Amino acid sequence: MQAASSGIGYGLKYQARCISDVKADTDHTSFLAGTLSLKEENEVHLIRLSSSGAELFCEGLFSHPNEIWDLVSCPFDQRIFSTVYSNGETYGAAIWQIPELYGELNSPQLERITSLDTDSGKIKCILWWPSGRHDKLVSINEENLYLWNLDVSKKTAQVQSQDSAGMLHKLSGGAWDPHDMSSVAANCESYLQFWDVRTMKKTTSIECSHVCSVDYHPQKQHILVTAEHESGIHIWDLRKPKVPIQELPGHTHWTWTVKCNPEYDGMILSAGTDSTVNLWLASTNHDELTTERQIDLSARWVDSLLNTYSDYEDSIYGLTWSSREPWIFASLSYDGRVVVESVKPFISNK
Repeated sequence: MQAASSGIGYGLKYQARCISDVKADTDHTSFLAGTLSLKEENEVHLIRLSSSGAELFCEGLFSHPNEIWDLVSCPFDQRIFSTVYSNGETYGAAIWQIPELYGELNSPQLERITSLDTDSGKIKCILWWPSGRHDKLVSINEENLYLWNLDVSKKTAQVQSQDSAGMLHKLSGGAWDPHDMSSVAANCESYLQFWDVRTMKKTTSIECSHVCSVDYHPQKQHILVTAEHESGIHIWDLRKPKVPIQELPGHTHWTWTVKCNPEYDGMILSAGTDSTVNLWLASTNHDELTTERQIDLSARWVDSLLNTYSDYEDSIYGLTWSSREPWIFASLSYDGRVVVESVKPFISNK
């Protein structure tokens, strides 16, 4: 299924991969997006949806040194966010703060609260404690997980503990379990690995191929969704991790990212290098899926695909739901195009 273009667009000046919902902004539907230019001064855009829902506008534009490869808004302070960045040779990470009076300044500069510096590995992403005000962060590089203590008032971040992924694995991303704050999942080439951050020790692993994105189901404990380059989307019940409880075909090229809706059960977004976003309605009930095993899988795939959004000309790496208006999502294609869409018509059909 493919709908006519109905999205609201916004253009960044340079290529980009990262967009984040500003969860702590409870008054507006806002997003942060960061650019990826090797030669030019990069930018972080604070983008807001108008109260009418008909327009996207730039609420703030800030200079950022180096290419932005990961960007996440702080869950408890709308002015704070993290980035992973590169100058083309080395990678680093930092926590930033938007100046309080940025609307009154001609050239507002971001305040670097602190850097997250380690001596080993190529850093891939930063994970914030899933909800509420907390001083814990996790950074994931190719070789290690680090648990940090962040003190915003003192502008410091200290490594509390760390663990190695192992010689045979290169980590590329991860997610923090919103139901079990002690559990973090990290993905590598052929496994999902799980850590208990209280001891910083591995607890278990799931064998899967070329996982490039992982997301926990926000309402159901033990349910996790992965996007895998060539094999699409897999839904897992961590109590029975040997095989996925459901598989979705994903995209015609690489399936790059997957996001579970923060409120509506089974509503999943995926995006890929085929320049499309897919909206799925999947069952996350293990027993229900077991009784339906006899149904033709190809028919179930078609039924699960609610809509395909193809208002893009480049690969889509950035994808996020709005936590304030969970029927809204924003996507970001590599050419710097942000598109905001509403899935309300499909919610009424659920």
